[in-house]
Amino acid sequence: MDIILRTEGVDLFYGEQQAVRSADFSLARGEVAAITGSSGSGKSSLLYCLAGVLPPTRGSVSFDGVPFASLPDPELSALRRERIGFVFQYGELLPELTVEENAALPLRLAGVDKDRAHVIAAQLLGRLGLGDLLRRRTSKLSGGQSQRVAVARALVHRPDVVFADEPTGALDSANAAQVLDEFLRLARRQSTAVVIVTHDADVAAKADTRYTMSDGVLAQRVPV
Repeated sequence: MDIILRTEGVDLFYGEQQAVRSADFSLARGEVAAITGSSGSGKSSLLYCLAGVLPPTRGSVSFDGVPFASLPDPELSALRRERIGFVFQYGELLPELTVEENAALPLRLAGVDKDRAHVIAAQLLGRLGLGDLLRRRTSKLSGGQSQRVAVARALVHRPDVVFADEPTGALDSANAAQVLDEFLRLARRQSTAVVIVTHDADVAAKADTRYTMSDGVLAQRVPV
């Protein structure tokens, strides 16, 4: 397998409290992996280590063969901006921007011309059923619509990996299933790997591989 992300022996402490214990994890290009566990199991803490947001207390995290710890802060920030996407439970959209502007934001931050960025964003939003809402403020959207915009923003710059933290946790079951299916269909279409943290077994079942986490311990990967 062509591994895009790997951890070895990752420990994470918050003060004296250990959130992650000796975690080993690998993710191939284009793979969808789910990490399941109850609230407080350490799965979100591990996710932010994997994404280079939280440095591990011990152990290493490597992205495309390069340890995060070896990168100066500007290079690490650029890597997260250009090669990584995020989907959060509540979208975390910018309410002062339109649907199209929110979705185009990663491209604009990467220096893409505004008109070109908006064309690319509009095409992706159209595939997500939001083509008639491009100029709407995100504060006027439903929960399902907001999460589709968040998916578009995460995928618009064709990242290597998207990290999704309970991406359907704020949606009802019908909306959750639809948004997740659209998200994974588009990610697989562009060979973007996905790491999903969830407590929902139905969400995890749509992944290629599944890990479970309990008391900070990550169990061995299991094909779904």
